[in-house]
Amino acid sequence: MFLSQLLERNAVIGPIGANSKRHALQIVADLAERVLEIESDTILQGLVDREKLGSTGVGLGVAVPHAALKGLDRMRGVFVRLETPVEYDAIDDMPVDLLFALFAPEDAGTEHLRALAKVSRLLRQKDLRESLRKVETADALFALLSETAHSDAA
Repeated sequence: MFLSQLLERNAVIGPIGANSKRHALQIVADLAERVLEIESDTILQGLVDREKLGSTGVGLGVAVPHAALKGLDRMRGVFVRLETPVEYDAIDDMPVDLLFALFAPEDAGTEHLRALAKVSRLLRQKDLRESLRKVETADALFALLSETAHSDAA
């Protein structure tokens, strides 16, 4: 699965300000609403419900929030880079500034797990994280993610 199958250009934003984990998730939900054509309140509720099971902060300033959503026909993603990291209850207790959110159809099964693994593996790459933190436009963020995804197929 290529990341380009999950992520469209209009599904990337940043750098953008957030003052809390909840605010960061709201930004993710608002962006996802435009891409998925599902109400942001529904998306936010799905993300918050998942966070109640355990933080999706995977460490190194990265979070991979995710939710299964009614009405999706395939896996989709959005990427948000925050201007300043926010406390996120991550596994390493480090604040988060890179959020790659994944949204799956309700019956996605193992496809969802493969996508989570792919995104986590991708964002463990130190060079990519550093590059994502340096660029100043959504176009540049998308280019980095797309370029890396094509050179690192799952």
